[in-house]
Amino acid sequence: MTEAGGAPEGRRDGVPIPIEELSEEALRAVVAEFVTRDGTELTDESRKAEQVMALLQSGEAQVWFDPTSRTCNIITAP
Repeated sequence: MTEAGGAPEGRRDGVPIPIEELSEEALRAVVAEFVTRDGTELTDESRKAEQVMALLQSGEAQVWFDPTSRTCNIITAP
């Protein structure tokens, strides 16, 4: 997991979105966009999505919304 836009570790711009407040479809879309952001091979997409979902469910990662860019990112939990 990396900070959005290369932000320094510990700096977080935006608002955390609890995954419980997202529909299953919306959460899966955010995760899918995240894991394919860097051109992930299609064969790895499913496995990587499962890993990210596990991190989100365990609380090790969070979904954040940046109101400036109006985008979501997944970052490591503080």
